[in-house]
Amino acid sequence: MNLVLEKYHGLGNDYLVYDPNKNELLLTPERVRLLCDRNYGIGADGILEGPWLEKGIPEVKVYNPDGSQSAQSGNGVRIFGKYLKDAGYIQKNHFTISVAGVNQEIKYLNEEGTRIQASMGKLNFWSDQIPVAGPRREILNETMMFGSIPYRVTCVSVGNPHCVIWLNDISKELACRIGSVCETAPYFPERVNMELLKVVDRNNIEIEIYERGAGYTLASGSSGCAAAGAAWKMGLTDPKLLVHMPGGVLEVEFEEDGSILMTGEVRCVGRFLPSHQLAEALRALP
Repeated sequence: MNLVLEKYHGLGNDYLVYDPNKNELLLTPERVRLLCDRNYGIGADGILEGPWLEKGIPEVKVYNPDGSQSAQSGNGVRIFGKYLKDAGYIQKNHFTISVAGVNQEIKYLNEEGTRIQASMGKLNFWSDQIPVAGPRREILNETMMFGSIPYRVTCVSVGNPHCVIWLNDISKELACRIGSVCETAPYFPERVNMELLKVVDRNNIEIEIYERGAGYTLASGSSGCAAAGAAWKMGLTDPKLLVHMPGGVLEVEFEEDGSILMTGEVRCVGRFLPSHQLAEALRALP
């Protein structure tokens, strides 16, 4: 059984692309976990499975490294757009892809397709849409307890749920400590992505990220959009700003109706041909 996967990263957030048109093995949560394992597999922050082309628009499924599926991935969307160009599926500079049934616009901003702009839907702060437990309300600057410590949070959906915590000082250590509790807190029935937010000025923010199903990550497109959206909603920034993450800088812009445009870099790492032993281990899994 031959397998081939392509590896890309968006600002250090790395994904494997598993093309069903080139591979016959069915992806399952167990197989996703092994492929993403950095010791026993290839290693990645997730897997992008696609494209499916039956409906005329390239479709992709996004998997977290724990095997669960995600409804959104900003870096994943840009990476998938770059793969479609590299693999010859797309020749146009502006096109549409489908993620979990939601269409997103992709635009190449340079000839190589390494700089990509993606539409990310609209900001939604309503608790029943994120979702957040309790009565229906906008979750803006609300107090929540994580590990017996109160934090002021703003929660938002950009196709997936986010909890943004505004602090004066942020770090990887804090993100891991708070995020490990926040992700599975009872406030969030579908778990949550967490961002620690530091506002630098009206056009720049810094964030540290703890993603549901993945843990600490160097960068996240949806997290960058969520944190920027929370800062803008609270009146702390202008609608066009730079999001500084450990893996790099993302450009985010909001329109008056809350629509999001995200721009960032994507790089190809290489093509991976799993060994016979890894292929057999994958096939043996349910």
